[in-house]
Amino acid sequence: MRLTEFWRRMREHFGDAYAESWARDYVLAPLDGRTVVQALADGESAKSVWRAVCQVEDVSSRLR
Repeated sequence: MRLTEFWRRMREHFGDAYAESWARDYVLAPLDGRTVVQALADGESAKSVWRAVCQVEDVSSRLR
């Protein structure tokens, strides 16, 4: 998954205003206690980070 696709899905799920805030502030256990932004900065793939988001959020099957 490309990073642009990751952010498109994040915006579609959370909304334009909330997606970046959530990614910056919400700590995810599946990402070893990191935020989305931290995990991406640490080199985690967008696909694995998206899977972690899907584990903790009720993401529609269309976006999964």
